[in-house]
Amino acid sequence: MNETSKMKSMDGNTAAAHVGYAFSDVAAIYPITPSSPMGEIADSWAAHGRKNIFGQVLKIEEMQSEAGAAGAVHGSLSAGAYTTTFTASQGLLLMLPNMYKIAGEIMPAVFHVSARALAGQALSIFGDHQDVMAARATGFAQLCSGSVQEVMDLALVAHLSTLKAQIPFISFFDGFRTSHEIQKIEIIDYEDMKKLVDWEAVKIHRRRSLNPEHPHLRGTAQNPDIYFQVNEAINKYYLALPEIVEEQMKKVTELTGRSYDLFDYIGAPDAENIIIMMGSGAEAAQEAVEYMNTRGDNVGLIKVRLFRPFSAKHFLAAIPDSVKRIAVLDRTKENGAFGEPMYLDVSTVLKDAKRDIIVVGGRYGLGSKDFTPTMVKSVYNNLSMREPKNHFTIGIVDDVTFTSLSMDDVIDASPDGVVRCKFWGLGGDGTVGANKNSIKIIGDDT
Repeated sequence: MNETSKMKSMDGNTAAAHVGYAFSDVAAIYPITPSSPMGEIADSWAAHGRKNIFGQVLKIEEMQSEAGAAGAVHGSLSAGAYTTTFTASQGLLLMLPNMYKIAGEIMPAVFHVSARALAGQALSIFGDHQDVMAARATGFAQLCSGSVQEVMDLALVAHLSTLKAQIPFISFFDGFRTSHEIQKIEIIDYEDMKKLVDWEAVKIHRRRSLNPEHPHLRGTAQNPDIYFQVNEAINKYYLALPEIVEEQMKKVTELTGRSYDLFDYIGAPDAENIIIMMGSGAEAAQEAVEYMNTRGDNVGLIKVRLFRPFSAKHFLAAIPDSVKRIAVLDRTKENGAFGEPMYLDVSTVLKDAKRDIIVVGGRYGLGSKDFTPTMVKSVYNNLSMREPKNHFTIGIVDDVTFTSLSMDDVIDASPDGVVRCKFWGLGGDGTVGANKNSIKIIGDDT
């Protein structure tokens, strides 16, 4: 932490808006739970004349839908403006066609996403990773945050990286669990952000704007003679991206004192059983790992930060040589697939590297279903079995297809001295707002 750092209580949406506002000339938005506060906060700041790192007030426009917002983002980027948006769930799905174009035309941008369940058999406004997983083929890089402080730090990494790499980013975090959670965090000042910016990269994007003074061809149609080749020509941008993100993470670490890697390993250096996951669930898993290891266990955890592009080199370097078994936890479900996305990625990378490690996959936390240290312990218990259950679920009792793991081994990983309070609100009586204000007062003034 910097000696001059400023601490403030805020939620994940505010932390994301703070960084998104800093790096944007334009924001095209449409509200959808639980991302709406990001746009509302940015709109309020603009109305009060707040300046971004370019010394300008953000121009913010609400469109008729997320499809329109994504089209406006694409058009604004084409004009050489740095542009952002805030969305989730079905809203992100409406943006997919334009996202393919934005990535295909290598335009630097960051979409801030409070990841949320998709409406399938029913609508759910609560958090999981179904929306961002549906966007993984668009060509956008994907960077995941697990806490409110990480939202601020890694949103900054995303904006710095997209400037340098020219590949657009989704900077995502778990809906409600992180987007609405209030934590006391260190705010990164705009003047400090400016010191990290590659201003030559800023000029490159400005110069690429559509302009009759220097015309160039864009948005063409291509025939079979060149379409395939041109699609492959973009490979070099994605191959370079992991090192660029790593470089920007080091810059942010030097500024803040908080360390980040593309894949962060936590736990015993000689662990044989490890879990791989991303998002707020990894915070609960870390609690469980630290609790278990202080009581004689020997386990580990890899927190995935950069999910796309998935860097095999950095991933393999993060796995201790001692590891024999891995459980990959995905916060999504792909009906009909052999396994969920990150499980398939990990399995493929290990196969290509000829690493003799048993890999099993499981699902957790869909629609904000609870995920606790007790469940993490159950995943490790499963890994230690002679034949670990694969394609499992944790956190539910599945008495239909019998995918679930039992949760008999209850643990309490909370540190000593924790004070908990539960407030019941009837709705409309001001309890929720009053409690949010109370926790901010406690956080800011202690």
